[in-house]
Amino acid sequence: MADDIAKRLEETTQNCLAAYKEWDSKKSDTNALENLQEAVHDLRKVASRLEIEMAVSERSELAERPLPIPPHKSSRKGKGNHNGDDNIGNSNDDSGNGGGKPKGARRGGGRGRAKPQN
Repeated sequence: MADDIAKRLEETTQNCLAAYKEWDSKKSDTNALENLQEAVHDLRKVASRLEIEMAVSERSELAERPLPIPPHKSSRKGKGNHNGDDNIGNSNDDSGNGGGKPKGARRGGGRGRAKPQN
């Protein structure tokens, strides 16, 4: 597979370079422009195939190494002193109450209404 990609990469690169030189010498020729666009498209296809091959290779390398299993949070002692309560800091309780504005919060925000002065 790698030999096939290398061969296609060489051929499409040479074709693209030739099409570019042709287009560069006669930029008003629409035929030369179409040939260059097709050559660039073919080069992109080969580059995409190369990227896929690289990703497959990388994936197979990662599959050979097993992922480490992270420790369970119960085994991580000493990380903060929460007395086993994982919900410290959450504003909602189990019944769905809570949250919202804290007690004493103003409605409407801003400075409020200006009081008329006498």
